Amino acid sequence: MTAIVLVQPEIPGNTGAVGRTCVALDMELVLIHPLGFVITDTRLKRSGLDYWQHIRLAEFRSWQAFLDKRRPRPDQLFLFEEFAGRSFYEPDYPDDAYLVFGRETKGIPERIVADHRASLVGLPMLSDKVRSLNLANTVSAAAYQAMRGQLTR
Repeated sequence: MTAIVLVQPEIPGNTGAVGRTCVALDMELVLIHPLGFVITDTRLKRSGLDYWQHIRLAEFRSWQAFLDKRRPRPDQLFLFEEFAGRSFYEPDYPDDAYLVFGRETKGIPERIVADHRASLVGLPMLSDKVRSLNLANTVSAAAYQAMRGQLTR
């Protein structure tokens, strides 16, 4: 099963919207602490609407705790960063991929990026007037791209 991994998300509305996408695509949502909000935040639930109860949620106290518990293979990890040299259209995503996204303001922490540079992918942006895309929008685009093989079978 493909999973969305949010590393230290800061904005509850984005996480709620990502959760809704996870329900729509039958994906797990993995949250890496610390979070910029509490899970009971009404803004989180409002964005996820009444779908939040259906989210398969896993939480880890740190990135290292996630790695220790899940032990992802290198070919399972896809770290989404705006400066990645490889487009998210290029990989063939396995059915058990982990799509990893960082904080809204700072992205994935540099120490994680440094350890997984070969796993970096990014969404192409044609305009130089936009620095980055909204997290929830990026996750949706990436999730559908990663699922394309499963959705067209």
